Amino acid sequence: MLVIVDFFYSAFYDPIYNTLVALIAFVPGADVGIAVILLTLGIRLILLPFSLSAARTQLAMKDLEPKIKELKEKHKGDKQKEALETLALYREEKVNPFASILMVIIQIPVLFALYWVFFYEPFSTINAARLYAFTPVPQNISLEFLGLISIMGKSIILAILAGATQFLQAHLALSGTMKPTTLVSDNSMQMDFQKIMNMQLKYVFPFIIAIISYTTSSAIALYFITTNLAGALQEWYVRRAVKKS
Repeated sequence: MLVIVDFFYSAFYDPIYNTLVALIAFVPGADVGIAVILLTLGIRLILLPFSLSAARTQLAMKDLEPKIKELKEKHKGDKQKEALETLALYREEKVNPFASILMVIIQIPVLFALYWVFFYEPFSTINAARLYAFTPVPQNISLEFLGLISIMGKSIILAILAGATQFLQAHLALSGTMKPTTLVSDNSMQMDFQKIMNMQLKYVFPFIIAIISYTTSSAIALYFITTNLAGALQEWYVRRAVKKS
């Protein structure tokens, strides 16, 4: 357990804290909120290859929809055979259906690290014990985002924006996925698992993001707003690039 904790601090907590402190030292007015936005954009840039792969996968799965429907009809009643043939189709077309899940998994420790950084570090004073030797130390720190919103406090406005931008990103992402189907059995009619997940991602998840953003801090809300807008822009770019190709 201690090894996992040490790895978390070395790989996520300390790098994020040091990057934030360095950004605060360079941004105008030493605004912590602007530093959070720049940090988030930096994280999105690092994860860009993974996120582009996930976006392209969603569009590729949309193109495979007719073939998958044929497999469902061909192996109706034989779920094991249907699953094997579907996985074979994915391999043949070089499509990774778990690419989107991988992106979520990668972002989880980053989000936890950002949360704990703002939970444990007041930023009114700098924790020199956590700094690397080369990290610049800001002389003055502004905890008021744009001089209006306390970055350490709660903001209903930013929480609503976090939920709204999450809905926007989900709407753009899911508009390129396969349309959910209905599975019919001898006893009952069940909703396809994908349809359930899509509904949750589009309508439930934004509400959860808004609640998390309000109950934690404005810093977390800014993280969600920035990463959601970057994700929405990425979806637009990928779709435009695919159409041109």
